[in-house]
Amino acid sequence: MKKISDLFSLTSRKRILTQSFLFGAIATVGVISNAFSFSSKAYGQTPAPIVNNTEINSYAQAVLAMEPARQNAFGEIKKLIGNGEIPKIVCNDPNSINGLPKKAQDIAVNYCNHAQKIVEDNGLRFEQFNKITIELQNNTILKRQVYNTLLRLQQPSESR
Repeated sequence: MKKISDLFSLTSRKRILTQSFLFGAIATVGVISNAFSFSSKAYGQTPAPIVNNTEINSYAQAVLAMEPARQNAFGEIKKLIGNGEIPKIVCNDPNSINGLPKKAQDIAVNYCNHAQKIVEDNGLRFEQFNKITIELQNNTILKRQVYNTLLRLQQPSESR
């Protein structure tokens, strides 16, 4: 039988790992974000929810699906660059990719294309995905909803 301290330790480690994963996943999103404009809101109206539950679920699934590819691409680029710092890579910013060595450029472009396909395979347009990513930066309610969805999706299927 496990001691309570062992169980707590496992739970704490799981929570820390999940939080680290979430922040890494959100950082992933920043790598592939695209510029877009917000429309102005009319005063006196209750704003409609920016993201619905279906979009949150699709977003979380896409983030989880692209994370292994992001880690793999990051690892490959790090091997090529060596001890140097890996620059921020933004998929829609050719300058951020052009500054990499040729092999690293190929890895980054392949990752970006793969990430876009993952987003679309999970039922979102790339613009929607980027809109959610940007909204996450300032919307703590949305951040909590995405976080909880990520946690739920990572639970073993019998727990869901």
